[in-house]
Amino acid sequence: MFWNQKRYYSLDYYLKQTFGEKVYRLSLNGGMTCPNRDGTLGTRGCIFCSPAGSGDFAQNVCLPICKQLAEAKEQIYKKRNCRKFIAYFQAYTNTYAPVDYLREIFTEAISDPDVVILSVATRPDCLSFDILKLLSELNLKKPVWVELGLQTIHSETSRLIRSGFTLECFHEAVSNLSAFHIPAIVHVILGLPGETKEQMLETVSHIGSLPIFGIKLQLLHILSGTDLGALYQSSPFPLLSQDDYCSLVTDCLELLPETITIHRLTGDGPKNLLIAPLWSSAKRSVLNQIEKTLKERDTWQGKYYKNKE
Repeated sequence: MFWNQKRYYSLDYYLKQTFGEKVYRLSLNGGMTCPNRDGTLGTRGCIFCSPAGSGDFAQNVCLPICKQLAEAKEQIYKKRNCRKFIAYFQAYTNTYAPVDYLREIFTEAISDPDVVILSVATRPDCLSFDILKLLSELNLKKPVWVELGLQTIHSETSRLIRSGFTLECFHEAVSNLSAFHIPAIVHVILGLPGETKEQMLETVSHIGSLPIFGIKLQLLHILSGTDLGALYQSSPFPLLSQDDYCSLVTDCLELLPETITIHRLTGDGPKNLLIAPLWSSAKRSVLNQIEKTLKERDTWQGKYYKNKE
């Protein structure tokens, strides 16, 4: 029996309850690209996306998946004693490839005896029936999660960041994943240019009404090598302060049902690429302040996860 150490339904708590111990994520690179980069929809990607396709912490794409897993585990073993892992295909769009290739690399990942979950980051418009069928088949062997990068429900912001898909497309993807009994995790970026606090909370509230498993709340990072970075440096726009962000995250948690697992409350972009906000690089400080804000408000995301103090 594990106590939930957080005032929300944390991923760490879910994993300990499910697998009996801490589970660590291993970031992999399947060598995919993206319709927003290969010319299908565009060539420059989303304006916030780094040249590595958000896979800056992923393993070397030149290595086979088994070698990527081995090297990633070795890096963790140097710091922690752990035995169970999530194989996380993170870089670019990880269902944007022929089904036979996806079957090969995903099967290789879940065949590792230390891997207990396969997690696949992708776009809502890259989930064909054949891919959903494959993921459903793999889900019978080991749990499969699909992470969808929505970021916002507001069409004007979606056009600005060049997401390339509609909210209707996202809804269809969530519905299809639910029909195939594949848990969906939705990514949201807080602090996108031009969005008000009310709009951000509308996005989170809307997501909370859908049949999803989890959510990742991500602070907007301005990274060098991105179009957003060039825009910010030429015409700086307001960014959230640490105090404002921690308060906003607390507001978001208060809107979400207790059944939704919280997979992330912030993030730390690569320090060699980070332009702003610089305070975000102190991730532990940010998480501690969020916890403090929750405690000051006496906020619990869900009554089922409240600890006895």
